[in-house]
Amino acid sequence: MITIKNVNKQFNTKRGTITALHQINLDIRAGEIFGVIGYSGAGKSTLLRLLNGLELPNTGIIHVADQEISSAKEASLRKARQEIGMIFQHFNLLWSRTVRDNIAFPLEIAGVKKAERQARVDELIKLVGLEGRADAYPAELSGGQKQRVGIARALANRPKVLLCDEATSALDPETTDAILNLLVDINKRLGITIVLITHEMQVIRKICHRVAVMENGEIVELGDVLQVFKHPQQTITKTFVQQMTETDDTKETASHLLEKYPNGKIVKLTFIGDMTAQPLMTDFIRSHSLTINILHGSINQTQEGAYGTLFLHIEGTEDEMEAALQYLQTRQIGVEVVTAHD
Repeated sequence: MITIKNVNKQFNTKRGTITALHQINLDIRAGEIFGVIGYSGAGKSTLLRLLNGLELPNTGIIHVADQEISSAKEASLRKARQEIGMIFQHFNLLWSRTVRDNIAFPLEIAGVKKAERQARVDELIKLVGLEGRADAYPAELSGGQKQRVGIARALANRPKVLLCDEATSALDPETTDAILNLLVDINKRLGITIVLITHEMQVIRKICHRVAVMENGEIVELGDVLQVFKHPQQTITKTFVQQMTETDDTKETASHLLEKYPNGKIVKLTFIGDMTAQPLMTDFIRSHSLTINILHGSINQTQEGAYGTLFLHIEGTEDEMEAALQYLQTRQIGVEVVTAHD
């Protein structure tokens, strides 16, 4: 559905040439929800602008929905963009138009007849859950309702790809969950490919099938979300995962316990899939003569299954602790000995 080959993008500024993207290679499958995560300046927004032709690469080739975007001229680019919907962080609605008229706007530009426009708008209002608000103006809507209008507008021309530019970062947590659930529902109902950029791992965890981690204009890690959560390779990826699985209280408790029990170990356990529902800790405690304190635990759902983490402090002889860690590893549990300052 989306292919990016050897793409580089530089910008010329008064301070010199800035490399925004370096040797980007990526294949995004039809029908998947693909996440791109990185901090500010990582290059993710530039990548998204290349996908809809708002920017052109200096080198490399980009195909989106069977159209080459990287070298398209104005007429062919306009046609290609009809296959690509876009939703924005700050909604970008027309404030003088009602909900109905905002959604209809891209259909008007495409020359769709009025009766067909009205039928399509009614269909989209129902799809995004805005029944009863068709004649409201953006100023009368909540943030979540505004984003629902933006999503409906992006879907108006029946695109094959939906690009989401930090689509939930301006919303509160409850509204964010509602919008993410809506995107998952749209993906399943319509089979549309969704590319979502964000700086929040919670968003990636909740709805994405695969994720690319970006840093300094490069893709530094790529994989299925569940596997990236379980085995993050790069420092930046580990930081994103830790933001979800560790809390300040956990770290403070770990520091306190290591001071009190200097011979003990802080252990991070990770579980995926059906392992999260097994009584493994009961078996572990019964089969080992250790002092065990549970510091923090959580189970998160991803599109591909559950991912759980559990932080323990264990104390015993070195041989007993080593045997306990080997016992856990033989049961397909991820085991990592951490320190209080990690």
